[in-house]
Amino acid sequence: MRSVVIHKEKDLRIEERDVGGPGPGQVAVRVSTGGICGSDMHYFNHGGFGTIRLKEPMILGHEVSGVITALGAGVSGLSLGALVAVNPGIACGHCQYCLEGLPNHCSDMRFYGSAMRVPHIQGAFRDVLICEAVQIAPAEAPVAPGLLALSEPFSVALHAVSRAGSLLGKRVLVSGCGPIGALVVAAAHYHGAAEVIATDVVPEPLVIARKLGADRTIDVAANGADLAALAAGKGTVDVMFECSGNERALRAGLEALRPRGTVVQLGLGGDVSLPQNLVVTKELQVIGSFRFYAEFKLAVHLISTGRIDLSPLITQTFPVADALSAFNAANDRKSQMKVQLDFA
Repeated sequence: MRSVVIHKEKDLRIEERDVGGPGPGQVAVRVSTGGICGSDMHYFNHGGFGTIRLKEPMILGHEVSGVITALGAGVSGLSLGALVAVNPGIACGHCQYCLEGLPNHCSDMRFYGSAMRVPHIQGAFRDVLICEAVQIAPAEAPVAPGLLALSEPFSVALHAVSRAGSLLGKRVLVSGCGPIGALVVAAAHYHGAAEVIATDVVPEPLVIARKLGADRTIDVAANGADLAALAAGKGTVDVMFECSGNERALRAGLEALRPRGTVVQLGLGGDVSLPQNLVVTKELQVIGSFRFYAEFKLAVHLISTGRIDLSPLITQTFPVADALSAFNAANDRKSQMKVQLDFA
């Protein structure tokens, strides 16, 4: 069966890998669509990120949908032929954090396409994926496999929104409109924000952000004064979702927040300096948001029932045989948002 395997930076190959059948409690899924994520791009472009480096060939991918082709012994509640999304994270269920109801912080998390362990956790960009039944979330209505494959990144956005508390009637700022930022726009709009303002340093992603529910967009490279205007008085923004991992974006957002406002940090970057006086005098809340858990089934529900339309996020789909072209295309932020692989 075909698999998309990274050997080192820029060395991406389509290889044949043997696939067995599902064991007890497992399911075989014929993968339909896989979305290329930022972490996949780090492995492709740089051979890893931070201290996490490739030490052996690894199958990439963790944003996938597909069709169930076989059920292992003891599996119930799932049907052959069902279109499903696959949760790429497998929490151990018995560590301190799992028992505290924080499985996204599991001490023994296994996440598809990750080089954090040796041997690496192989990813989901393959024709057939054997996974645990608990990872499966069936579509609730007919839906395009490409849309269902957005369930994982949309779960990240939904978790961030849950970390912020109620957005009903709030003015929301989303900084950085890559795929996660754009999905946060959609999630904030869906959860009742009165106004969603999206920013980026290039204009092209902002077009998609508007299609996903942004009421207003700011190209901060061309119109930085519009962002600065949000800091009028003591600030005019209730909640900021910082999705870029950029220190300047974070500081500008803290200026824009009104007293007792909240910033939810999703973007990953290096160490940053924090204006303590501003945080103290405005009584700001600075909250992190990492991965997701319960939100996965909600994402599948919202997408598969048509409660939310994320189709503007998908900019191009390549056959899996052209995976190298797909990864090269995904490097262009001006023309691409979410690039997907078609395994069909």
